[in-house]
Amino acid sequence: MLTQQLIRGMRAHAQALTDGVRETSAEAVVRRVFAIQAQDAAAADLGIRVRGQDISAEDVRAAYEDDRSIVRGWFMRGTLHTVPGSDARRLLRLFAPRILAATGHRYHRLGLDGGTRERADRLLRRVLAAHGPLTRAELTEHLAAAGVRPEGQAPFHLIRHAALTGVLCHGPRRGDEAMYVLLDDWLPATAGDPAWDEDTAAAELARRYLHAHAPAGVDDFAVWSGLPVTLARRAWKTLARTGSITEYGTLSVPAGWKAESPGIPTTPDVRLLPAYDDYLVGHRTRESSVPAAHLGRVWSGGGVIRPTVIADGLAIATWTRRDAGRRVQVDAFEPLSPQVQALIDREVSAVTRFVRPTGRPRGAGQAPSRRAESSS
Repeated sequence: MLTQQLIRGMRAHAQALTDGVRETSAEAVVRRVFAIQAQDAAAADLGIRVRGQDISAEDVRAAYEDDRSIVRGWFMRGTLHTVPGSDARRLLRLFAPRILAATGHRYHRLGLDGGTRERADRLLRRVLAAHGPLTRAELTEHLAAAGVRPEGQAPFHLIRHAALTGVLCHGPRRGDEAMYVLLDDWLPATAGDPAWDEDTAAAELARRYLHAHAPAGVDDFAVWSGLPVTLARRAWKTLARTGSITEYGTLSVPAGWKAESPGIPTTPDVRLLPAYDDYLVGHRTRESSVPAAHLGRVWSGGGVIRPTVIADGLAIATWTRRDAGRRVQVDAFEPLSPQVQALIDREVSAVTRFVRPTGRPRGAGQAPSRRAESSS
């Protein structure tokens, strides 16, 4: 029987958040959990840190900009996620048509008809080829010169449209500001990609999801991915039919996993999760990870999911960065033991070290433009 404690322990282990499990690189973290929520770039970096062994902010930035082994983009649920760079194109093929269709009413309200969006795609491609990488503000200036009003949400939605149609993607940062690059420059297509079809892609996504979130059910996968329930169920059935999963009632684990507890550790594993962490949003319900009495302190309203302290996968506090990250304030749900408090203090020190400026040279990691590539 899968008890809540067992479910919590297995999920936290899958997410590299308990049992002392920590990955050795930013790329390894993202490959293990497949996706890190990244609408808040700083929170995404902290989500990689908390699952890694002595991973610095500079290491994370190098994975984005130098190795390009991870990349931010609009994928599951139309939300920004950090995913392995090698998966970005396949994910776009699966999600982009649905995100674009779901955004149709927004395009209409903003006066962005199909012709306008196509012209903006072409413009952004030319501009980035000649001048990239560029920030959102700089791309907005080019769009304004072409007649798109700079105020409001129209420029953002045109930039996002270009990302979803495969024109551009997130590239390096200028300080703390994201810049955009041509997707084909940043993540060149590789020859020999396997034949693609929707059901196969959805089944592979379900497999990757389950390895990062098990025990989980098909409804969890549908909510996490944002795929239509019918497609999610077909993907889940494919996993069952091919013997890829072991079922425990409505929940499943990858075949070969043992649904057993490793035992109660003598020292709790305490981690500081960032805001919007996937451990807290990767399932339809949260009873295994957050005590019911304290759900309102984590999900505080308005779509906000607070940074949270967990011990062996169970939320025990929320936390807030103060003084530009130089100080962390922890608000515990219940009185803490001296042992747990000491472990929190150690994690707080790790977080404050991580968020210090790294001094990476301005412009480091920039992608070459097509012009630069052709002249080399």
